[in-house]
Amino acid sequence: MKKVITYGTYDLLHYGHICLLKRAKQLGDYLIVGVTADSFDKNRGKINVQQSLMERIEAIRTTEIADEIIIEEYEGQKIDDIRRLGIDIFAIGSDWKGKFDYLKDFCEVVYLERTQGISSSDLRIERYGLRFGLAGGTSILEKYRQECYYVNGISVEGIFSNDIFCIKQAEQERVKVFKKYSELLETVEAVYILASPLEQYCYIKEALLAGKHVLCESPVALKLEQCRELFQMAKDRNLILMDAIKTAYATAFNRLLLLAKSGAIGEIISVDATCTSLNEKQTKSDEELLKGWNSTLAWGPTALLPIFQILGNHYIKKQIISRYLDKEKTFDAFTRIDFVYPHAVASLKIGKGVKSEGELIISGTKGYFYVPAPWWKTDYFELRFENPEQNKRYFYQLDGEGIRFELVAFAKAIKTGKDNSSYISTETSENIASIIESCIYKKDIIVI
Repeated sequence: MKKVITYGTYDLLHYGHICLLKRAKQLGDYLIVGVTADSFDKNRGKINVQQSLMERIEAIRTTEIADEIIIEEYEGQKIDDIRRLGIDIFAIGSDWKGKFDYLKDFCEVVYLERTQGISSSDLRIERYGLRFGLAGGTSILEKYRQECYYVNGISVEGIFSNDIFCIKQAEQERVKVFKKYSELLETVEAVYILASPLEQYCYIKEALLAGKHVLCESPVALKLEQCRELFQMAKDRNLILMDAIKTAYATAFNRLLLLAKSGAIGEIISVDATCTSLNEKQTKSDEELLKGWNSTLAWGPTALLPIFQILGNHYIKKQIISRYLDKEKTFDAFTRIDFVYPHAVASLKIGKGVKSEGELIISGTKGYFYVPAPWWKTDYFELRFENPEQNKRYFYQLDGEGIRFELVAFAKAIKTGKDNSSYISTETSENIASIIESCIYKKDIIVI
């Protein structure tokens, strides 16, 4: 008996998939179909798969083409499967031509011509497609534009920016550059916004008034009142307004939160987060620095995230200490904020003019979590105890600094009509805005 094996995600099973499976079946007597697991797809950078693993397996089963269905869960499994199952022929679509030639040492490899004009990506765009735009004045827009290509169903329709680098890159790849923000909003269904601190609120408000979903860099606004206004506006219009703190959407960070809240280190007593960088101070003039995002604006939301998500939003008191670069006290080179909770404490250190170890430490009565620098790009953390033999290490794939996972969450929220409170609650967003307001407007700040 000649055995044939093929693999695929088979998301939104269509005529092209079925034709390929039939051709594979004709190569032998027994067809085994490997369906990729969700975790394996994510590790390959293939995210925003619309159907669950079980839905995709059931779709394959109902075709009655496969004699056996298995799950592909890890890199290198194909070789293991070929050996274990006694495979004679490995079959795959021709768009993978040459990619699996290494399997010729184990069996015959056949590349099958795909059905022209049909693809899962096109179907996702057709069914769940999101016309997406980007607006703002920094090169980070280009990062987001590039990461959109990894998310099935998101189509970048254009950008609005005064950043020369972003404009040149977009033009090179034939992405439309809009001269007016209003024209971009007329073209898209949703927009990512990273404007200057003083413009952010106006950009978001204009987008919401135009009926567009908004993904924006945190803080949403420089004042708590404005933040609440924008979230209420989104709610009244059935729109999604979402904080773009990419760390919140990283797999490792979410696993860390779950373990922390599950009691893995006992009762949590303290959370300490540090975020600093000197690259802007070393490359820009003081005048340029003062026009941009200071330490509080650039790092504050990220550093506040684990504190509020672990200890909650209801602290008893806080103390803010800042050191400024300028006489007018607009650009803090360094800020430390200490929080007191009923049964815990927390502190953060942020700076664009001071350098420190960018680590996250969560301390408990049984042990502690250690996340090495830069913790905000979390792909690895340790669970440590008094006895080092009990220590555990956790590794998770992080592609695109977490941006693509953030985009997936945003697209899913729009599709389902549900906010992303499981990642960042509205209360947390408002609490971040409240802290930012205290810093920006010098409310009870100790200056050093």
